[in-house]
Amino acid sequence: MIRLAALLFALLCAGPVSAQASQALGLLNQADQGIIPRYLLQDPNGRSVTNEDFRGRFQLITFGYTYCPDICPTTLVDMAEILKQLGDRAAKVQPIFISVDPDRDTGAVLKSYTEFFDARILGLTASPALVRRAADNFKIRYAKISEPGAEPGRYSVDHSAGMILLGPDGAFIRKFAYTAPAAEIAKRIEADIDRH
Repeated sequence: MIRLAALLFALLCAGPVSAQASQALGLLNQADQGIIPRYLLQDPNGRSVTNEDFRGRFQLITFGYTYCPDICPTTLVDMAEILKQLGDRAAKVQPIFISVDPDRDTGAVLKSYTEFFDARILGLTASPALVRRAADNFKIRYAKISEPGAEPGRYSVDHSAGMILLGPDGAFIRKFAYTAPAAEIAKRIEADIDRH
């Protein structure tokens, strides 16, 4: 027991614990273990898109909505910075923004929103049922929040934050917390790319 505690202490002092080390030590977030990396959505042109369309590339996925006042813009700024830091390796990553607000986030709205941050970020959404299924598969929680007496269409969406990385085989690799620095995420992804 003392040896395990010493090992854990040494790993924590050495810096961020890798997903593999976290799993070996039983520290991996239990919620992450149930992620099913599957979705069936639509791109801004109305074309059906699934997780299978990006086989051979990493997928860096975040969920949100275009009316989001702070978390989503910050996340997409970070996503654009990650792509910039990856340099040529960014070609091996498909960044994806999945809208949990299909009522307002039309294809045209999503396209102009994601392109503002980086033209490589692909905005996806679909019917409320398909969006809910994708969110459930990725263990993403979201719910509409309306003020009493608010007009229809005047609401916010409370949602989970962070980014999820899938490997070139489509398997879940890890979830990055909303607070994780873009530089640290880029280094982790760079290492993952170099391992594949």
